[in-house]
Amino acid sequence: MTFQEKILSLGMRVCRFNFGTFETEEFKKFLRMGLIFSVIVGVYWTLRSLKDSIFIQLVDKMDLPLAKTVSVLALLPLVMIYTKLLENWTREKMFILLPTFYGFGILGFSVLISVAQIPVGQIEALSTIPFIATKLLGYSWYLFVESFGSLIVSLFWAFATDTTDPSSAKRGFPFIVALGQIGGIICPYGIGGLPHRLGLLTDTLSMVILGLLTLMLIPLIRYFLKATPRYLLRSFHGKNDKKEEIKHTSGFLEGLKLILKNRYLLSIFAVNFIYEFIVTIVDFNFKLAAGTAYTGVALSHYLSFYGSTVNSVSFLCLILGISNITRFLGVGMALMIMPLIVGLALFGFLTIDALFFLFILMVGSKAINYSLNGPTLKQLYIPTTTDVRFKAQAWIETFGSRSSKEVGSLFNMTLRPLQSVLGGVAGHASYLTLTGVIGGPLILLWFVVAFYLGRNFRKAIDQKKVVC
Repeated sequence: MTFQEKILSLGMRVCRFNFGTFETEEFKKFLRMGLIFSVIVGVYWTLRSLKDSIFIQLVDKMDLPLAKTVSVLALLPLVMIYTKLLENWTREKMFILLPTFYGFGILGFSVLISVAQIPVGQIEALSTIPFIATKLLGYSWYLFVESFGSLIVSLFWAFATDTTDPSSAKRGFPFIVALGQIGGIICPYGIGGLPHRLGLLTDTLSMVILGLLTLMLIPLIRYFLKATPRYLLRSFHGKNDKKEEIKHTSGFLEGLKLILKNRYLLSIFAVNFIYEFIVTIVDFNFKLAAGTAYTGVALSHYLSFYGSTVNSVSFLCLILGISNITRFLGVGMALMIMPLIVGLALFGFLTIDALFFLFILMVGSKAINYSLNGPTLKQLYIPTTTDVRFKAQAWIETFGSRSSKEVGSLFNMTLRPLQSVLGGVAGHASYLTLTGVIGGPLILLWFVVAFYLGRNFRKAIDQKKVVC
């Protein structure tokens, strides 16, 4: 046995308790996918930190809800193009096109932000830059990063579900997420907080590194397809798969039509919607508190530390075997646990108002979502057709996620007028009361929908049929 084979054998034994028993080639496959996902997660979480800190510096923290709202409209043409490309391009070409677009896009923004982010007075030419241009740059940057999270992450999971069967996914998807957290731990703090630790005035260095890492996805996906045996690149196909495919037509609205026609997909949409709506409210208040306490690259450093902490806790949850909930208790039980956790988090948010507590609340909610709820939701797409995996999933994870964030952001916009009319303290108290009145019933609805999804998923797998 070679040294490499010994290392692989040791890794498979270590992972057996948390994720299950892998075959050697299967383990190699998920290692490769985990490396790709690790780069995606690392870049995305670092961009998320820079997205908020740069926007707050160039625009204003109270404009965050408006930026969230505008992002949904901005994504419409991008998803239109994305869906059209999926009809005509192979998955391999898509993994060349998107990383190229975003990699060079990040490098382009790094040049513009290198000038706009420097405090006024440091460079004499800055006084000639119109305020509207700086604000426009802040919004453009925000929307660009939002689209990265929607399209790149969605493409990866569509690719993963299209190359994995259900039994393998139970072991492999949590393992992929665990490896992804490593990138989410290292990159935000290591790259996002680097300018602050070096005493730099802008986040340009971080952005250049992130652009180059995004371009690295192209050779990584090529290597994955070349090195992975073809029999491990097959997906789930039910007995009625061809029948379902015939029903589907091409077009940008096809993903939306699929969702509206099927209760199973509508239920997945509802789970995404409720989670994102509630977390958007808590996240906004967390960013407000952080933006008050920190500014500039110091804020980037703090939010980057937050991102690394979320992924550290997610990784710890996966290492301690949280995925065993799905393996031993089933997808349905894993889905129903999440509304209980978010319900407790909502209660904590309504009763305690402090930056440190909001930090802990957001870390816990995000970590459990990424380590348990996320991998479980991805498995729900396995007993579906290729159209659903790529088109409907793209709609749910772009417009489903963004529309819920838009609704949450529209709700957050009520804070400013409430404080203007009722005063700071009374306005904030009314805002929290409305949050509880709306959030409580949504948590109950989420629990019922989770039960429905778990039951239908199990039925489809047992009968070896696609749901839609």
